[in-house]
Amino acid sequence: MAVVNVTKSSFENEVLKADKTVLVDFWADWCMPCKMLAPIVDQIAEEHSEIKVCKVDIDKEAALAMEYKVMSIPTLIVFKNGQIAGQTVGVQSKTDIEGMLEV
Repeated sequence: MAVVNVTKSSFENEVLKADKTVLVDFWADWCMPCKMLAPIVDQIAEEHSEIKVCKVDIDKEAALAMEYKVMSIPTLIVFKNGQIAGQTVGVQSKTDIEGMLEV
């Protein structure tokens, strides 16, 4: 499944009302660790159709980053049934992310 870029206006429908577990990657174009994490996030999106993967560009969606208290990037937040089920900051291994997703 492709990664979905979400905005403040689409966040509720794409993430909070999703009928499956959602991994949200808060990132920015200038962030080198974010660029290191991106291929791992893309791979998880491709390999796990039971998970929805979304990205939030914090430069374009600063309000969302503030709402979810994203202070450092990359930040990954897992949502289940519209609630935060897990969160990490920094580059993570694929195994660690999958563990957080319980896949």
